[in-house]
Amino acid sequence: MSALEQMYQEIILEASKERHGEGLLDSPDGESFQVNTTCGDQVTMQVKLADDGVHFETVGWDGSGCSISQASISILNEMVEGKTVDEFEHLYETFRAMMDKQGAEISAEEADLLEDASAFQGVSKFPMRIKCALLGWMALRDATDKALKAKEN
Repeated sequence: MSALEQMYQEIILEASKERHGEGLLDSPDGESFQVNTTCGDQVTMQVKLADDGVHFETVGWDGSGCSISQASISILNEMVEGKTVDEFEHLYETFRAMMDKQGAEISAEEADLLEDASAFQGVSKFPMRIKCALLGWMALRDATDKALKAKEN
């Protein structure tokens, strides 16, 4: 295992233990429950938007599963604090594209944008684990869509 792979593995293991942002919200604007039917990982992701309707005020989650899914959710939660919905969408698209590369190198610009989430680059080599890494991202996207719809009404 290369030093870079070891560093990535450490980031994932530490993030799965920290579980940043874990806990459900009192009155979320949007919520999504997602299950990875392949392995049983699951998450409930909740979103509270700021009054401007474009910034995340709070993101909370509750879930269980492997270290990859829990670390991905924890890192995602930390990344979106204070970000806009559009900024999250850009992060989502970049993360999704990295997962589709099946372990191929990402650009330095993509790595900078994804911060610690770039550690999941190695995970994209394993198709069965991609769903684990994407679980929280899909849930946050769905919860955000629901929150935006709720704000429109």
